[in-house]
Amino acid sequence: QVQLVESGGGLVQAGGSLRLSCVASGRTFSTYTMGWFRQAPGKEREIVAVINSIGSSTYHADSVKGRFTISRDNAKNTLYLQMNSLKPEDTAVYYCAARTQLGTKYDYWGQGTQVTVSS
Repeated sequence: QVQLVESGGGLVQAGGSLRLSCVASGRTFSTYTMGWFRQAPGKEREIVAVINSIGSSTYHADSVKGRFTISRDNAKNTLYLQMNSLKPEDTAVYYCAARTQLGTKYDYWGQGTQVTVSS
């Protein structure tokens, strides 16, 4: 079983920056597609960004495009989300998740880290 642990969340003022990290256990991290998701109170969970196993392809939701950047360091079994120009609308619990190359769902999830952006 793969375990994912997020860190880096916190309270920040609008316009500020945070860098989230997600550390994975095991030796198969480099084979997984990884994603960042978020869920705000009263709203459905939404995809924020996705990165393929070797980090050569990324996707960012329109709401964060140009402000957030997903990346990974397979040598460190770590996924990152650099969050710049934060807005109050970014306030949510952020989760990292992993799926196998041929999988259709994310099988492994972290515990989540709270990001709160004040105006």
